[in-house]
Amino acid sequence: MPFSTACSTPLSNFEAGQNYKDVIDPAVVVGFSLDDDSSVQLVAWTTTPWTLVSNLSLAVHPDMVYVTVEDKKKKKKYILMEERICELYKKEDDYEVLDRFEGKVLEGKTYQPLFPYFAELKSKIGAFRVLLATYITSDQGTGVVHQAPYFGEADFETCLKNGIITRDMKLVCPVDECGCFTSDVPDFSGQYVKDADKNICLYLKSQGNLIKSSEVKHSYPYCWRSDTPLLYMAVPSWFIRVEEIVPKLLVNNEKTLWVPSFVKDKRFGNWLKDARDWAVSRNRFWGTPINLWVSDDLEEIVAPASIAELEKLSGQKVTDLHRENIDHITIPSVTGRGTLHRVTEVFDCWFESGSMPYAQQHYPFENKKKFEENFPADFIAEGIDQTRGWFYTLMVISTALFDRPPYKNLICNGLVLASDGSKMSKRKKNYPDPLDVVEKYGADALRVYLINSPVVRGENLRFREEGVRDVLKDVLLPWYNAYRFFVQNVKLYELTNGKKFVLLEEKSDNVMDKWILSFSNSLLNFVRNEMSAYRLYAVVSPLTNQKYTPAMMVHCGPEKHRVLLLADGNVLTYTRLLYEVRAIFSLWTKPKILLSLEPSPTSSIISSSYNLLDLDSKDVYVFF
Repeated sequence: MPFSTACSTPLSNFEAGQNYKDVIDPAVVVGFSLDDDSSVQLVAWTTTPWTLVSNLSLAVHPDMVYVTVEDKKKKKKYILMEERICELYKKEDDYEVLDRFEGKVLEGKTYQPLFPYFAELKSKIGAFRVLLATYITSDQGTGVVHQAPYFGEADFETCLKNGIITRDMKLVCPVDECGCFTSDVPDFSGQYVKDADKNICLYLKSQGNLIKSSEVKHSYPYCWRSDTPLLYMAVPSWFIRVEEIVPKLLVNNEKTLWVPSFVKDKRFGNWLKDARDWAVSRNRFWGTPINLWVSDDLEEIVAPASIAELEKLSGQKVTDLHRENIDHITIPSVTGRGTLHRVTEVFDCWFESGSMPYAQQHYPFENKKKFEENFPADFIAEGIDQTRGWFYTLMVISTALFDRPPYKNLICNGLVLASDGSKMSKRKKNYPDPLDVVEKYGADALRVYLINSPVVRGENLRFREEGVRDVLKDVLLPWYNAYRFFVQNVKLYELTNGKKFVLLEEKSDNVMDKWILSFSNSLLNFVRNEMSAYRLYAVVSPLTNQKYTPAMMVHCGPEKHRVLLLADGNVLTYTRLLYEVRAIFSLWTKPKILLSLEPSPTSSIISSSYNLLDLDSKDVYVFF
């Protein structure tokens, strides 16, 4: 299991996948001397020297070609995969190939343990021998893989299959819950395993087993809570059988709409396809206690489904479900196994997150009808990292309980990065203070900038403060200036003519005005369709497209110039018709579109404009 030594608890596989970092680790090549010829060493490569103290076997690929080479300088003989000679030598003159053979020839050969700590297992269970494994590749390492079965899943399965270990034997796992070596390895006892790498390499060098030492940059999982390296180690855990429902998960995923769709089909779909059983228990005090009461031999397990059932089974009153209030509660065995005690673990907090739709309604104990009428959710939104988090746990729990997806529509956002593409960091201070941005440009400009960015279609955004400024300059100010120009002309008309400005029922026959009306209707339909399909990123661009700018401003040049050329008798009528067209677009169409994007200035403009014209503005608020 992925294990957090800072939190002293196992994590689930999807938690382990949430925080990978590119790190530099030691990369060592170690020689294991054969029993039948100690002058020949099997050569293994590893980036975790600390696991070598728990080595129980070596593995080679049965069908790939291996060679015995002699180092011309050191006068030593090494066995490794032929395709991986480059791991040891850069020049052919540095070595001589003595023999070639398939990996299966090495099966069963025994070798001398690197350390004395578990050497007795050689005679007891046949440890320290060569096994065959087809997962071994020729793209890295030496083709000989060191096996520490309690610190790697593939190692565990290979050793279990070949009888190196059994499920009921004592674990060869000399590492405690804090990631430090135990007294089983006295030379390194108390040392944090990562810190012990250097001392282990020094020991191997003194014994003649360290062939090469270097460093490698690779991606390594870190704890998402503590930001410390995870260790993969064998620890007892409680699991949810996710692998059994993978086909149902895939079917339910197809019933949902994702924006963007490629995240659903690729990233999330592939994750579901390869889903593993969920390690749901955590070795913490704070959290929701797992509702399992077990006998000492774990043969009898009781899972009370409610407080009432727990009270009935235990005969005790339950007032609080936190550990300090229920850990003392016991349940009598019904099979003669004495007393059942609650397991000490608590639930993975992601289990609680995935239970949100039910917990918020206290379902199934209350609000059953309300829940059933509103489930699944119409819409949820979160970051792309939640494909291995909340999106996943929601889907697993809903599928396990109801065989239904928990949501109908989902917007998957990308990540907002610093302007240089790096992760935003409070420590580095590599991004502007959001409150300062809002203070300078307004929350509406920031909102439109983000909605019009790649981040709402699952891609990353390099945040630029200049982009927010451009929204204010290119979108909000022209819109406000158009509104202000309209108000000024209405008031000028009323002052000049001594009467109230009233929009006429007549329609303009002017081609430009008809185009504006047609464009506004098309734009409304476009926005409706895009918003209904949750494609928020498509809504803003038509409003900022330069070729539509004349239609969005009441003060565009050609029309203004055309009005002035009219005969005096027609100026008033045409001006009023022109205002009607402009009012329909500027005071009706545009607010409908912008209300959800720029609620503050749009609401203000709608209210003042409709008061100016004695119109009812309430209908615009129910556009969507």
